Amino acid sequence: MDRNKGDNSAAAFLHAGLAEELDKKLLVVLRDGRKLTGYLRSFDQFANLLLEDTHERHIVNDMYADIPLGIYIIRGENVVLLGDIDAQKEESQTRLRQVSIPEILAAEGEIDQHDNAKAPGSTRKSEWLQFDDLF
Repeated sequence: MDRNKGDNSAAAFLHAGLAEELDKKLLVVLRDGRKLTGYLRSFDQFANLLLEDTHERHIVNDMYADIPLGIYIIRGENVVLLGDIDAQKEESQTRLRQVSIPEILAAEGEIDQHDNAKAPGSTRKSEWLQFDDLF
């Protein structure tokens, strides 16, 4: 099998898939566990993404907050999950309640403090992703 031919078909598949997502609001989960939402404006052959009106979503227990980031470039190799967000489901979800940025950061600080007290020297493990209501 011709290696270049396989690479080209994979690139074409990737391009076609991402092209359908242009100008849609997406959820992007990164390798480090961060969850970003924003509008896909551009991408390249390496799946690097350009998001506009990007927010980093912080989730703690039944609370969430979106921290505005603006225009954001994401290196393709850092993307774990990418999907469009259903605006109606996002607005009507009732599992999580939106709180202010200071509230969510305080809640994260309490969890970090609790985790550090339980196991000094260990790093906080990522919580299970809670996205069922957004897709």
